[in-house]
Amino acid sequence: MKPSFDEMLAAGGAVRDHYLTYDDWLRRQSDETMRSRREEAEVIFRRVGITFAVYGAKDEDGSGTERLIPFDLIPRVIPKQEWRELEAGLVQRVTALNRFVHDVYHGQEILKAGVVPAEQVLGNTQFRKEMMGVDVPGGVYSHIAGIDIVRAAQPDGSGTYHVLEDNLRVPSGVSYMLENRKMMMRLFPDLFSLHRVAPVAHYPDLLLETLRAVAPAGINEPSVVVLTPGMYNSAYFEHAFLAQQMGVELVEGQDLFVRDGFVYMRTTQGPRRVDVIYRRVDDDFLDPSAFRPDSTLGCAGLLDVYRRGNITLCNAIGTGIADDKSIYPYVPKMVEFYLGEKPILQNVPTFLCREPEDLKYVLAHLDELVVKEVHGAGGYGMLVGPAATRAEIDDFRRVLEANPANYIAQPTLALSTCPTYVERGIAPRHIDLRPFVLSGREVQMVPGGLTRVALKEGSLVVNSSQGGGTKDTWVLEA
Repeated sequence: MKPSFDEMLAAGGAVRDHYLTYDDWLRRQSDETMRSRREEAEVIFRRVGITFAVYGAKDEDGSGTERLIPFDLIPRVIPKQEWRELEAGLVQRVTALNRFVHDVYHGQEILKAGVVPAEQVLGNTQFRKEMMGVDVPGGVYSHIAGIDIVRAAQPDGSGTYHVLEDNLRVPSGVSYMLENRKMMMRLFPDLFSLHRVAPVAHYPDLLLETLRAVAPAGINEPSVVVLTPGMYNSAYFEHAFLAQQMGVELVEGQDLFVRDGFVYMRTTQGPRRVDVIYRRVDDDFLDPSAFRPDSTLGCAGLLDVYRRGNITLCNAIGTGIADDKSIYPYVPKMVEFYLGEKPILQNVPTFLCREPEDLKYVLAHLDELVVKEVHGAGGYGMLVGPAATRAEIDDFRRVLEANPANYIAQPTLALSTCPTYVERGIAPRHIDLRPFVLSGREVQMVPGGLTRVALKEGSLVVNSSQGGGTKDTWVLEA
């Protein structure tokens, strides 16, 4: 595997300029101090209930699936100018993706032009024919996007950002971004007097502003709710956290009902009309009368109200067509098609296994590539070739040959590393970054995002469900 770009240390071990103050501080901290701070953080996170449900997982005693997402004490630091360039690329990309979703459900100009193969869209399980011709406020479909960014080393020693994945349906993790910052400020207040770190605490205000901005026309004081699948969902803590931070109601499907073309919420004071639903429920479960009839998580009749324009769903039904991994390779072309601009952020080179030539190459290089399911998430259903055994590669080969259209493949990027506090001290671990991009009247975001870290030595899998942890992300203002 190629050498990694180290976020803190340049070639030869010199500390990068934006880490100099932090490095000086870190050298003065004893191992005992760092260990006690880590233990304190774990106690507080458990007390607050910041856990992640791992489906199908069992503790050693055979019970319980709630896991604490490991929190690392050493922040990932991004200089101001670097963030500005990254932010410009994210705004550009999310703008183009929203244009694409609107086009797919209206004129389909990009399909007619042959820029994106029509069968890739119209035959995709994420394409919702029910959304054809439906106009949504402001033409915004993905109001909350989580764009996964990685950085790879270049021959000249620099590091280049690439987009690894677009999450446009129900992206999660922003609560950990906010809680990580609160924890760092609590544990190390002196650090924030030494650095000008851009704040992130106003994210819930920006989120509420975004949700209110896309309410149905004519609504001056929109009623906003967060729709959760319930307390057994892996991200339930986040649903409750964001509702509380925004000062809006957290509801389940059973709390909502449709009457006379509008959605209402049951309250102790009687029915109350709802105008905007920040839904954390997948499309299939939103409306049992339109999608899965066995769903108890949604609200019957919701799609009809939505099509009439009497409720706004954030994110929109059918947005998944733009974050499917088989569509991802075409996003740079979308930027050029809709905006007439060259993409600021590049994709990771990607092989579409549905293409015979691509499949032939992938099958011949399985031990070098990362192969992913086009609908997969959470680090499941994938092969990391360099870390796999011969038996695992042979098994995956058979699966791939049986259904090649279900997979894409990418080179094994040496994700950048960041110093991380592990059991034996400080050591480099691979990281990625998920900034959260909000689209309402304008596209905006807080500086930074959620940095995820692969805690196992040499591992490239950062997903929380696969044992990854998180770090605070600092964007310096000076």
